[in-house]
Amino acid sequence: MKPLTLLLASAVLPAIATTTTAIAIAPALAAPPPAQRPQPLLRRQTVAPLPGGLDQVLVVNDNNPELITGAGILLSTFPGSGRPRPAAHLDVPLNGRFDLFSHHVYAGKPESLDSTLWVAVVAQPRGKQPVTLRLLAGSTALSQSVDGIQPGAPFLPLPSVLRQSEPPIYAGPGSRVATELLLKQKSALLPESWTLPAGVASALVVLPMPVRGLDPLLNGRNLQLRLESNGPVSVATLAAFGDNSQPPALAVWQKLLDGDLSPKEHAPTPRGSTGAMVYSRVSGVQVGSTWTGRITDPGKATLSTSQAPISWPISSLERGSLGTGQVQTAPLKAAYPGTAWAAHGNYGIEYNLALPLRNNSQQPVRLQLAFESPLKSDAPAGGLRFNATPSRAVMFRGTVEVSGLDNAEGKASGRERFHLVQRAGEPGPVLGTISLAAGAQRQVQVRLIYPADATPPQVLSLLPVKQSESSPVILP
Repeated sequence: MKPLTLLLASAVLPAIATTTTAIAIAPALAAPPPAQRPQPLLRRQTVAPLPGGLDQVLVVNDNNPELITGAGILLSTFPGSGRPRPAAHLDVPLNGRFDLFSHHVYAGKPESLDSTLWVAVVAQPRGKQPVTLRLLAGSTALSQSVDGIQPGAPFLPLPSVLRQSEPPIYAGPGSRVATELLLKQKSALLPESWTLPAGVASALVVLPMPVRGLDPLLNGRNLQLRLESNGPVSVATLAAFGDNSQPPALAVWQKLLDGDLSPKEHAPTPRGSTGAMVYSRVSGVQVGSTWTGRITDPGKATLSTSQAPISWPISSLERGSLGTGQVQTAPLKAAYPGTAWAAHGNYGIEYNLALPLRNNSQQPVRLQLAFESPLKSDAPAGGLRFNATPSRAVMFRGTVEVSGLDNAEGKASGRERFHLVQRAGEPGPVLGTISLAAGAQRQVQVRLIYPADATPPQVLSLLPVKQSESSPVILP
């Protein structure tokens, strides 16, 4: 199971983390000074803002608390008026297309080795007429399945790049859910649609988070839904303890809507502050579900191959723009006090990018397309920084889909999918090559859904097959 918090570059990031155990050393037995860590390497190149932008689709982003410690309301877009705890509700109507992203961890109860936490999504029409809610796509997974019925996705030690196969490859629930959505698959646990009667909250899904038989007592669940309604609705995610095999009754969930919030965690550093930054985790409604971009030369219809080497950030965020000044983070329409003030990390957001390449030279050109996890930075550095030696910290687990790479004959291939596991400051991996004759053009398309259990930012890179003769610069 992915640990609870990750501290990187003095920043606590959402939905991911690592645990450490402190070991006391007696003064008389102090360890020798550690060997000097190798300095990062600078790859000199262009790093440019990613063209395009987010759509206006609302997303219910339910990630604070990540570690659920008590029953209650996780997130509610219901109106607060007339309810005993009006501050527990954000009062945001959802109509037409909207999404839900939910990511949580449960660590059991100290007094019980086999407890189960249940998480429910409930919805209710905002008017006096029933509403039909249709599931366009949806997936959910535990980090560890204990019964073989609930889909699970343990954090397997996979190679850095694997071609997607059948059945699909994944490592961790975020990786599985994002991969299944990218493949346009729909979980068998989720119905095709719901008809919601007016005046009452209905349960869309009720899902267990069990810890029985696990050591340590730790389990996580990721849930993503792409929905469309034919009328305005309110949606809430709720947590309750219950029987290991029998979910709480609907009346329990309806009663919880009149109760308190489940305890939140990780209050953020205020916007605009200096010094160390705590991003916190999101508990609110964000604006933006898909980033669509067409990457070209400024004012042109195509991208010249002479631009390589060049990279564009993916999921760039506050203090993590990689020198571009671009923050891609989705804004929040509403959020609870003491939670993240923006959707740092763009978890669950789809990136759909077109690269209409043109070789304007008189010579054939071969390029490489890579997806990379450079060291996080904000100030321009003349390129991207990478670790000289591999790091243990995993920054990305997920699937990237590409069309337009070379096939065996050097022509444009169809759709290909790769599952990646990347560590901090890791260059590559190269997904494939693109060969263009003089004056030739080719459309390359890249799609991914930014997964939970990842740490932003990453980059999409276009690199010459024969890199510059100069060696990487060792930073002082």
